[in-house]
Amino acid sequence: MAMTITLKSNVQLGIVPTFLRFVGGLVPDEAGKLPRDSGGGIRMVSGMKELCEISQVMPSRVQVSLFPGTAPADLDELVHGLRALGLEVDFILMVGGANPMNPADEDAVVAQLLPNLKTAIAYGARHVSSTSIEAWMNANESRRDGADFEAAIAQNVKVHLRAYQEAGLAGSCVENWHIEFLRPGEFKTFTNLERGWAFVSAANKALGKIFFKQLVDAAHCGDSGLTLAENAALIARIAAAGELGIFHASAPTTRGCLSTDDGWIGALLTAMAKSGGLRQVFVELFDHEDPALEMLRALDPGHGIDTRDGRSYHQVAADGLADIARRLNNLVARGILKS
Repeated sequence: MAMTITLKSNVQLGIVPTFLRFVGGLVPDEAGKLPRDSGGGIRMVSGMKELCEISQVMPSRVQVSLFPGTAPADLDELVHGLRALGLEVDFILMVGGANPMNPADEDAVVAQLLPNLKTAIAYGARHVSSTSIEAWMNANESRRDGADFEAAIAQNVKVHLRAYQEAGLAGSCVENWHIEFLRPGEFKTFTNLERGWAFVSAANKALGKIFFKQLVDAAHCGDSGLTLAENAALIARIAAAGELGIFHASAPTTRGCLSTDDGWIGALLTAMAKSGGLRQVFVELFDHEDPALEMLRALDPGHGIDTRDGRSYHQVAADGLADIARRLNNLVARGILKS
């Protein structure tokens, strides 16, 4: 399909290729080898090539999940393949099997963050993101409040500043580290925008400059328990502090077609635009049958709903890009975003 939508704002539009599935698309095997298609090419590259060919608008960025231990040759092929499509590559730093809030796990968390941060620097990445403030779906955790919450923040600050220093982020190509909270069930403590920002603000204060940014994911905001109005007010405050980061256009609960968002994406995208801090928007959706997300389907059956309505996931992702491109253009038309 020929490109039929031209972006009118200076906001960059990107895609998170989770629609290709973690299993069989994003996650390397035990040898660190990335999944490949039937022709032998890296699956993420061929998948993104197909998406770009059918999309009405050309994305400019892609956020790649970066797992420790990925084979260097495969990673190099991936990055150069995506860049050959005209995409700037950002990295999502994946951490697992260790709890960033527990001092006993500090070395294990840093050991996972360091090689990924050094990889980001080696490839000249300008932005990295992570959910590295809490372990995902940790059945042994309970919500931390009061002094326990402050201790969790303090330990996270220690971990992330140590990674910052040991990776040599100061003066590097990496401009910002975007931190994402997850909804209740996936996380127990950092489960809403206000709680996520508490860490970001503390980390920047300890660092002495604004480097960490708060990633705003419409899906997690919608499932967090805070209202639209409360999230919008927080976005304005975070932007005023200079700590507003990437926006993920993703539908609450289903994490599928953006048409299932019940208004959250549009409302929060407009709040981000009005704040003056909107720079990057990424469309993010997931395959409802991805084996890697079985725990999410058990947590909330809504995650397993097929929202494709007869389309392929490539087409659902392309439709999502077109939807967000139209929204951005109309925010320009309404005078909320600059052209």
